[in-house]
Amino acid sequence: METSRYLLSILVDNEPGVLSRIAGLFSGRGFNIDSLSVATTDDPVVSRITMATTCDAQTIEQIKKQLHKLINVITVTDLTEKKYVERQLALVKVHANPEKRAEILRIVDIFRCRVVDVGHAHYTIEISGDSGKHEAFLSLVKPMGIVEIASTGAIALAREMGK
Repeated sequence: METSRYLLSILVDNEPGVLSRIAGLFSGRGFNIDSLSVATTDDPVVSRITMATTCDAQTIEQIKKQLHKLINVITVTDLTEKKYVERQLALVKVHANPEKRAEILRIVDIFRCRVVDVGHAHYTIEISGDSGKHEAFLSLVKPMGIVEIASTGAIALAREMGK
């Protein structure tokens, strides 16, 4: 079966243990979570979990059915086939040898990133955008030597109908 990336937006009660039960649902069935982001919404009793996973169509249907059965889950929205806005934040520490610094700064400018820390041997770069932008940026700085990466994972909201 063909696998694809799926992006789920899950509204849940903002209570202790809810995230643990959702993660347990995935691990107990051998499903992998590629990306996970959780925060309170504009309503302090509701949290939004944005989760990305890679699986086949039959598996994602099973995941959604199992999520709907959990008591603290309010709604499960599969954004995959909808129009949505996605963002991810990452900090990328890159080797910045003197001969490569100008090239790194050009890449930073092209991708509208920001250098947030400068050291003798490294630049730390902040990048925000969708996963495609992150992958393209990383592919260009990888030859220079990525020291480490910290990433938030995806967050997403559905677009308005008709947009």
